[in-house]
Amino acid sequence: MNNNLSHNFSISAMSFLISASGLICALASASHPNGIDMREPIFASAVLLTFSIAVASVCALFNERSRSMSFRLKEEVAKKNVELEAVSKNLAEFKGQMLQQEKMAAIGTLAVGLLHEINNPVNFCLMAVNVAQESPIAKADPGLNECLTDAKLGMQRIQHIVSDLKVFAYRDPDAAFVMKSFLFEKALESATRLTMYELKGVSMCRDLPNDTLVRGDEAAIVGVLINLFSNAALAMRKARTPKPAIQVSAAWQDGRLHVAVRDNGPGIAPENISRIFEPFFTTREVGQGLGLGLSISHRVIERHGGTLHAESVAGEWTRMSFDLPRAD
Repeated sequence: MNNNLSHNFSISAMSFLISASGLICALASASHPNGIDMREPIFASAVLLTFSIAVASVCALFNERSRSMSFRLKEEVAKKNVELEAVSKNLAEFKGQMLQQEKMAAIGTLAVGLLHEINNPVNFCLMAVNVAQESPIAKADPGLNECLTDAKLGMQRIQHIVSDLKVFAYRDPDAAFVMKSFLFEKALESATRLTMYELKGVSMCRDLPNDTLVRGDEAAIVGVLINLFSNAALAMRKARTPKPAIQVSAAWQDGRLHVAVRDNGPGIAPENISRIFEPFFTTREVGQGLGLGLSISHRVIERHGGTLHAESVAGEWTRMSFDLPRAD
């Protein structure tokens, strides 16, 4: 706008100078002793000046139109660029969701097969252990009975792992997103069991209310917890945090269960804290992750009407919090 005003002022000043020059010329000719005899040249000069002014005005008009059109085009291009950036971001998120869905579908199919193939031999083993525990030899030998008890617990753990994997991964492709009631404590136990190998050496502490009945997609929430636990365990292991620990706390507020997962790891760098929920953003080494976990987890919590929020102090701790609706 300032450029337009200065350009208009320049054109107006030029026209004024041309007109003033013509007037000065006319006055000079009139005051000349032979001014009467110079009427024709003065008239010709006036016509030429008038024509020049008209041409300059027309040129200025077309120039302003072209400049105005150029500014409009620049504004339209800027708007299109913003729209393209939004579309690109949506496509990246959609791509991330599709990759995650394909992965979950593959894991779900594998889990169903594992459940069928593993449950039968595990049930046979449990039956054999139960029979052995009832034998007089086992009852008379505390050491043998303890070994049988450990074997029984191991078999039950295998059943739990396969069952948790099925709940976490399986999705009916024809089913819509349905909110169901479930115990958050049960989802937390499933996530803990599924990440037990990654959490080896990590102290787990829970502070939950007596009532943890919420409404939502249990498998999706298990996936969110697995992602938070895995990220925390990896960060603490990479930083060699002494006495690594994760604390999971929850409390009811305004009809929603507010959950916090805090670790005493290396924290998140200030320049990354605002980017951790972006699709494909990761600080891991190549091949250790696509940078989709937190982005998808953020979308999952949004679908439950909540927000996944990150807080951190670099070198001290990280706290990830979200909230879930109370069951009707």
